[in-house]
Amino acid sequence: MSTKQHALLLVWPSVLMVLSLALALFGVDLTARLGLGDDVTLGATALAYFAAAWFVSRILSLALDRAGRRRPYPRLLKDIIAAILFLVALAAAVALFSGQGAAGVLAGSGLLLAMLGFAIRNVVADTLSGVALGIEAPFRIGDWVDIDGLARGKIIEIGWRTTRLLTRDATYMILPNSQIARQRITNYSAPKPQYRAQISITLDHTMPVGDARKVMLEAVRDAKLIQQDPPPDVRVTAYEESGITYALRYWLGRFDRDVDCRDEVYSLVDDALRRAGSVAPHRRIELIRTKARPASARMPAEPGRALHPFRP
Repeated sequence: MSTKQHALLLVWPSVLMVLSLALALFGVDLTARLGLGDDVTLGATALAYFAAAWFVSRILSLALDRAGRRRPYPRLLKDIIAAILFLVALAAAVALFSGQGAAGVLAGSGLLLAMLGFAIRNVVADTLSGVALGIEAPFRIGDWVDIDGLARGKIIEIGWRTTRLLTRDATYMILPNSQIARQRITNYSAPKPQYRAQISITLDHTMPVGDARKVMLEAVRDAKLIQQDPPPDVRVTAYEESGITYALRYWLGRFDRDVDCRDEVYSLVDDALRRAGSVAPHRRIELIRTKARPASARMPAEPGRALHPFRP
């Protein structure tokens, strides 16, 4: 939202606050001249409380929009601030009309709030979880997140009870905030949108580690979807009898292209390894078995003796 639009939103709260303050300050003289009671002054003062809450909430909303230009703050945080300010104004107005302090008003309404909270405990749990998510801000609008066991996608909206995501398959998902708060959250867009991914490749022992690393790195130099700065690298993660396992690590600029980048890297590395003459361990074992069977089948069988491939 532009500064001009915010300025227009401040017009009516400013006008209301000025009028209510004028009535509250000069209301005594006005009620004395018109013969009215003190209710006019009390009403003008209560109106000034709400006008001040409205004005301050708009000012803080403008400040949050300016502070979150790159990563906007969720709308839930603005709603929380506005709700707190209006609750304070309401408590002050009730205390003003009842003639007692705000503490007494809150204590008298405690039992009613407890009964109401028990009746709508699920809604309260989702709302409080939404408040916690809004304050801690593990993700913001536009972030790509992985909510363990629930969903993976882009944050579209953070509400009081639910959070809305758009998956990579263009599926619109609505999740309760209480479920999100109990899960492990991986944010792929924070603190920066760049992150590192990796693929695992297992090769046989015929190709030396240095040659395998060189072949794979030269292959991904032609990749167009991954970042070349920082450059990709290859690490050996396992050296076993079945083969050598490599981790090819590379950097991505956008999480929504993760599948396409992985497909490109796999394709380029597979072509390069085939040209270099390397095969995977399971394929090499199958080739050895295929070659061994005809050799055993050509062994002459003695009369009255069954052919056994492991006997001389």
